[in-house]
Amino acid sequence: MSDDPARPAPRDEAVALTYSTGDAAPRVVAKGRGLIAQEIIERAREAGVFVHESPELVGLLMQVDLDERIPPELYVAIAELLAWLYRLEQGETLAPPTPQATASTNP
Repeated sequence: MSDDPARPAPRDEAVALTYSTGDAAPRVVAKGRGLIAQEIIERAREAGVFVHESPELVGLLMQVDLDERIPPELYVAIAELLAWLYRLEQGETLAPPTPQATASTNP
């Protein structure tokens, strides 16, 4: 843990997804724990990529192999997150989506 209140505590796990219009489903392009997770988050922020914190969703996504598409069980949760990010980018002020029952389903 960091003693600096301005610096958030390091996360144990992180997963990076990629999705482009026309893709069948988002794909896991990076995942890791500890220092790897911190590096994924730092690189995302440096690139201007939004970092969403959801331990439940990350736990499920950690089960997906690298370069594999997310399983259908996670489509709704990820679609809600992507829709929220799109609206946020359009200038709307919204609360982030919360994990739902779909996030408790094993992929």
